[in-house]
Amino acid sequence: MKKVLIDCDPGIDDALALALAAGSRDALDVVGITTVGGNVDLPLTTTNALALREFLDLGDVPVTPGSAGALLRHTVRAADVHGATGLGSVVLPAPVRGPSEGHAVDFIVDTLRAAPGEITLVAVGPLTNLALAVRKEPRVAEWARDLVIMGGSYTRGNHSPAAEFNMLADPEAAAIVFDAGWTVKMLGLDVTLSAVATSSVLDRMRPLGRLAELLVPGVQSYKAVTVDGGPAIHDACAVAYVLDPSLFACVPAAVDVETAGLYTRGMTVTNFVVGERRANALVATSLDVRRFWDLVVGAYEGLAARLG
Repeated sequence: MKKVLIDCDPGIDDALALALAAGSRDALDVVGITTVGGNVDLPLTTTNALALREFLDLGDVPVTPGSAGALLRHTVRAADVHGATGLGSVVLPAPVRGPSEGHAVDFIVDTLRAAPGEITLVAVGPLTNLALAVRKEPRVAEWARDLVIMGGSYTRGNHSPAAEFNMLADPEAAAIVFDAGWTVKMLGLDVTLSAVATSSVLDRMRPLGRLAELLVPGVQSYKAVTVDGGPAIHDACAVAYVLDPSLFACVPAAVDVETAGLYTRGMTVTNFVVGERRANALVATSLDVRRFWDLVVGAYEGLAARLG
């Protein structure tokens, strides 16, 4: 069983990623959830994570809040996509239990220190918490079994023509993370935009009882579900990679994050011709979409059976 620590900013697709992790408990052991300001402000991302922990029956997995904003620059949010609460039209019961004491950065450092080589970090929001963890304790990059992120792109952006949202939200943090000495598994827009929830995928979610109360309105919140298209469920790709890396074709690359460009701030500049320079990333270039949805929906079905 693989141990994972999920750093997130829920977010509709963060919620679907957490549901995938919860539905894969025979394969994944979620040792912690940390939150960061991103899709919406930190109090909302934390409240959403707490509500999801209880709704998805994740037990006593600690939820620890972290950084409210970017290291240096102005705040970037995506409420226009995820709604004012961050979960679109999804309405979950208010969480009964509160967050763990302390800060996400300390939780990340302490958790990895206690189990070096055992825990995979899965980051599906801005990388502020991870950058601060690396700055506080550089050995985090050695202690992590792996680092899998949803973020970046080698072709295009979505929040700007050049930059994907998680990178643009804190480029300085992303630059620190890519330069920390580990090999970042980068699942960018180039593959996540193919993880599309079409009407046929949505139909597979409708019979899932209580879980459908999260999945269906979450997907429909994007207002883009059709026979041939629909919203991309970006963040679930990171959890899917941990479960089955063979779903993705990946290529080694040297990735730099643009922090100064007037029009290209947050761009992940990806060099697949590494040459003498060390590759600091393994960049996903394609996704087996059919197998991806079979994995995701299969996990949802198992979770739905438990939830009733």
